[in-house]
Amino acid sequence: MHTFDLSPLFRTSVGFDRLNHLFDAALRVDDGTSFPPYNIEKLDEDSYRVSIAVAGYGEDDVEVLVKDNSLSVTGKISDGERGPDYLYRGIAGRSFIRRFQIADHIKVTNATLTNGLLNIDLVRELPEEMRPRRISINTKPNTTNALDGKKVA
Repeated sequence: MHTFDLSPLFRTSVGFDRLNHLFDAALRVDDGTSFPPYNIEKLDEDSYRVSIAVAGYGEDDVEVLVKDNSLSVTGKISDGERGPDYLYRGIAGRSFIRRFQIADHIKVTNATLTNGLLNIDLVRELPEEMRPRRISINTKPNTTNALDGKKVA
């Protein structure tokens, strides 16, 4: 396994402690499953869509769950009383779980199941205090001490 030294990044940044965890998760050996296939699209500057191919699964067979910074999609087709006797079964009907790490301030806004595709819409919603704001520059010297609020002579 590779080891990355992220200390050059931390010299000029603050609050990216989770970055190391994300690198570890990305480099972790996957269990080899690629089911179900999926796409991740960037619709515009702050909108994304995850599309997962879930042919044969109904709304009651798929669960979308968001917890902390993780989006998980679980699928399990409920067996009725007795399924049909297949001569050939090429359409997968097995259980699955697909997990995605989502960034801070990403919200899941909608999930739709249409024509065998589960589309999950996400949007970045920055709180007002995190949006860019202009700081005015004062031309008068500050006459108070910033540490204790006392007037300076």
